[in-house]
Amino acid sequence: MDDEEVPKPTPEASFPRNLEALSLEALRAYIGELEAEIDRVRQDISAKERLHVQAENVFRS
Repeated sequence: MDDEEVPKPTPEASFPRNLEALSLEALRAYIGELEAEIDRVRQDISAKERLHVQAENVFRS
């Protein structure tokens, strides 16, 4: 992936976000964003674990 394809973080996208000024609706939306990010990270971990197992199998053969 090129650096140009990686989205640049905005102050709003920074973690942890300042929660004081957020409304209830914004806080719920933020939870949704965090859950989506967690899912994305879990998928990436799974893909890397599969690749790791495949690499181990190549070297064991």
